[in-house]
Amino acid sequence: MIEYPSRRALDRLIGWMPILLLAGLAALTWWLDAQVQDAGSRRDGNARHDPDLFAQDVRGVELDEAGRAVQTLAAARARHYPDDGTVEFDDPRFVMTQPDRPKFTVQADRARVTGDRERAYFEGNVKASRAAEKAADGAGAIELATESLEVIPKKDRAVTDRPVTITEPRGIIRATGLVLDNEAKTATLRSEVRGTFSPPRR
Repeated sequence: MIEYPSRRALDRLIGWMPILLLAGLAALTWWLDAQVQDAGSRRDGNARHDPDLFAQDVRGVELDEAGRAVQTLAAARARHYPDDGTVEFDDPRFVMTQPDRPKFTVQADRARVTGDRERAYFEGNVKASRAAEKAADGAGAIELATESLEVIPKKDRAVTDRPVTITEPRGIIRATGLVLDNEAKTATLRSEVRGTFSPPRR
């Protein structure tokens, strides 16, 4: 039987949620580790990959200096693992809304953020989208579907070596392997590329 933390512990965790997102996960990991250490002696088996804290209905927002949301993460459940500092999420939805860059959204069945907060791995029914630069013509808009996607927030990049289906205004492309660079606004397909395109409108 899984034991959930007290209401007070959950309230404290939720208070930290605004800095949860990837760039701010360092603070959350520190807090979680501090809770375990403050409890006194560590339980036997702590070296195993067992979660030490749980949260439900997670939502966090990272703001820039102007108070604008630049990263948002929502998930049905979250688990922290003290042995390597990773955090796992169920039903995550991650949104990047950085100024002067297209909005980038990822959702999946589950996700894992590494202990150094440098990478996030989305698994199962992964769907990602990059918004159009200009709403009028839809230029640059991309939607993709795959089973595994690695997101590197500091580089504003998403990578997969799995089969991927890409839908964009001109048609549908299928390939194996993709590097999506949101900063450079490019998508590089690695192999087995095939697809159909509609002729440009005149």
